[in-house]
Amino acid sequence: MAERKTERLMNLIFALLVSRQYLTKDQIRESIADYRESTPQAFDRKFERDKEELRELGINVETGQNDKYFNDEPGYRIRRDEAELPDLELSREEAAVIGLATQVWEHAGLASESATALVKLKAIGVDVDTSVLRMAEPRLSTDEPSFDAMWDAVTRRVPISFVYARPGREPMQRHLQPWGIISWHDRWYVGGFDLDRDEPRIFRLSRVVGEVTTEGDAGSYEIPEGTDMKDVARELFPPEPAEAAVLRIRQARGHSLRRIAQRVTPLGDGVDEVEIRYSSRWELASEVASYGPDVVVVSPPDVRDAVVQRLTAAVTGSLEPTS
Repeated sequence: MAERKTERLMNLIFALLVSRQYLTKDQIRESIADYRESTPQAFDRKFERDKEELRELGINVETGQNDKYFNDEPGYRIRRDEAELPDLELSREEAAVIGLATQVWEHAGLASESATALVKLKAIGVDVDTSVLRMAEPRLSTDEPSFDAMWDAVTRRVPISFVYARPGREPMQRHLQPWGIISWHDRWYVGGFDLDRDEPRIFRLSRVVGEVTTEGDAGSYEIPEGTDMKDVARELFPPEPAEAAVLRIRQARGHSLRRIAQRVTPLGDGVDEVEIRYSSRWELASEVASYGPDVVVVSPPDVRDAVVQRLTAAVTGSLEPTS
């Protein structure tokens, strides 16, 4: 119930925020699934409670009419200039938390529901401004197809198997008792007990090929008491990247790269020069390529060549990583 209420409040905010006009109660009910599925009386009660809750959160729901010269039905909206936050200065850690929240928001189904609400508003003739919903920086590749299956296996403690492909190596079938999912340096990983290696391991979701298969009953294994996936990641990942790369990044872009930067130097014309350290040339090239023209490698040449190879592969559909 709490999750559904949160989803309903988020969609109500979006509907009232994107509309360029006052929305009537009928328009609001038609655009939001939870309202639409309620009886008229239940909808009225929910809507009044939700408006009051938004006001308690500091979000003012304004009442008015679209044409003051005619006796239009009163409507509702949230003024964009009142709802927007001022510019914020975030630490690397705070920016990372917000980045993680946007990824979870995308995977949790809220993005799909909000998109449905916008379609409903457009269908009934409401002029909407979708620019207010640009909550996360666009990337060329953001979705991990295995995320939902991994998340389900973790929450139900179900053993799984999957094909795992590391750059430059043959894909291998892996068998895992998953303990948790973690976002580490802006990438998604699943960690747990590797039945093939007989020890804890971490697997990057973007390297999972094909379907994730369940291989047992829910609750068929125990997660070691006190397991913290951050500690597991720190233990299994290399502590200090060995190589350095220099990149040029457009301002307000490449946030995941900026968060691990050793140095950021403004060059003017909306471009910063960024120095980062890395362990895997191929992984860095994949990260840089995902930002398209917003990130350019200055040095070293082998990383630049690997980025060109990634971008070429995206066009041709063929990728043969070099070691």
